[in-house]
Amino acid sequence: MSADKDITDKVAQYETFLNETLRTDLKSTLTLRDKIYQEQAEYLALRNSINAIKLAELVPGEPLKTKVDLGCNFYCQARVPDPTKIFVSVGLGFFVELTLDEALEFISKKDGELGKEADKLTADCAKLKANIKLVI
Repeated sequence: MSADKDITDKVAQYETFLNETLRTDLKSTLTLRDKIYQEQAEYLALRNSINAIKLAELVPGEPLKTKVDLGCNFYCQARVPDPTKIFVSVGLGFFVELTLDEALEFISKKDGELGKEADKLTADCAKLKANIKLVI
């Protein structure tokens, strides 16, 4: 009778550990990885926009006319007086004014770092999934 109670208590402890620790850790790790993937997608969109500006072969001093997404696919017309420089978010709410070539270089470095971080989080997810399978 005592052995059955001990086994039941151990099973309950493992279930608690599984549900409260491992699964919540897995969920938070996946959420962080998804945020990194989203940030990578934003930098890819910026890279494509910069390449489109470079291919447009604008006359120096000529403003750029474009449409800007305000959210929910609601666009308005915009006029950029000097399309040779852009502001890029470097994190923590700071923006840096860069030329198009400097921005492309920054984006490639940032994308590489984000890729490494995403790979690390993917490995962490695999370890957590393995631990969950082990407990089950």
